[in-house]
Amino acid sequence: MKSLLIANRGEIAIRIARAAAELAIRTVAVYSKEDQHSLHIRKTDEAVALGVAGPAAYLDIPCIIAAAVAAGCEAIHPGYGFLSENAGLARACREAGLIFVGPTPEILDLFGDKLAAKALAANCGVPVAAGTDGPASVEQIGALLASLPAGEGVIIKAVAGGGGRGMRAVSEPSEIADAFARCQSEAQAYFGNGALYGERKLRRPRHIEVQIIGDGTGQVTHLWERECSLQRRGQKIMEIAPSPSLSPGLRGRIIDAAMRMARDRRYLSLGTFEFLVSGEEFLFIECNPRLQVEHTVTEEVTGIDLVAAQLRIAGGGLLAALGLTQDRIPAPYGHAIQLRINLKR
Repeated sequence: MKSLLIANRGEIAIRIARAAAELAIRTVAVYSKEDQHSLHIRKTDEAVALGVAGPAAYLDIPCIIAAAVAAGCEAIHPGYGFLSENAGLARACREAGLIFVGPTPEILDLFGDKLAAKALAANCGVPVAAGTDGPASVEQIGALLASLPAGEGVIIKAVAGGGGRGMRAVSEPSEIADAFARCQSEAQAYFGNGALYGERKLRRPRHIEVQIIGDGTGQVTHLWERECSLQRRGQKIMEIAPSPSLSPGLRGRIIDAAMRMARDRRYLSLGTFEFLVSGEEFLFIECNPRLQVEHTVTEEVTGIDLVAAQLRIAGGGLLAALGLTQDRIPAPYGHAIQLRINLKR
C-alpha cells in the first residue's frame, strides 16, 4: 500500500495520517465545506473537497470512492463513526479495485445485525442474554418482561444499533409502549432501520470488551481487554485497560469466547467483542468491527500501534510475519485510562 484516502475528519483522521506517515504511505484527506480550515486537512499530503455540506459529505459513498480514484489512492480507511461499519462502502471499494481498511463486507453485514451476531455467539458456545428470537413487537417485549422474575427488567435495543442509540431499559409493563416508540424513532433516524428486539437486563453489570486482530486466514490474536463500565446514557465515560475487576479465570473465559467467534468467521482487521459481566457470569452483547475510539488505552499498555497493524494487515500482511502472533503479545504493563469530558450548558 502506497497511498491512502482517509474518509473521516478530526482527531481520528489525524491519528490515521500519523500512522500512515510512519509507514511511508501517502495520505489524502477529504473535507466538507465547513471543514475547509480544519486541522486534519493540514496533516496529510493532499486534501480533496467533497463539495457537500455537513455530515452528509462523509457519508456519500460514490463521492468518496470517486475522490480516492481521482487522487490515485489504493486504499480507504474509514476511521470510526460515519461509514466505518458500512458494508456498502466495503463493497464499493471491492468493486472499484480499492482496499477497504477494515473487515470484509460479509463480516460487516454479520455484526451489523445484532441478532445475527447473537446467533453466531450461541453457535460458538458463547453465552448470550435471554431475549426475543427476532425483531419484536410491543407485545413480544411485554411477554419477555412478564417471563422474568419479579424486579428484573428488559433492554429494548435496535437490531442495527450501537453507541447507546435506539436503546431503553424498562422494568414496568406501562413503560414499554413509550420506550418502544422512542427506540424505534431513534433507530430509524440513526441507522435507517427501525427493527427492535428485547433482552433481559442484568443488574449492575460491568462492561468488558476484548480487542482482537485477525489476518483473514483464521489466525487471530487478542490484545487483552478494556473495561468501560462507567457510562452515561449508554455512552462510555471512562475506559481502562486492563480491567481492574476481573479474576484471572473470568478474564480467560471472556477472551476465549471472543477468540472463538473471531476464528469462526476468519476475522480480518481490528475488532472489539463486547460482553456484560455480573459476578462470574458473562454474556456476549455485540462486536464492533472497526477501530474504536478507545484503542489508545490498549496501545499504551501493550506498546503496539493498532492503526499501523491495521494498515499492514490491509496491505496483505499476516500476523506471523508482523510479529503479532499470540506468543509475541506482552502482558499489559500498568494501567491506562481514557476519560470523556462532557460539557453541560
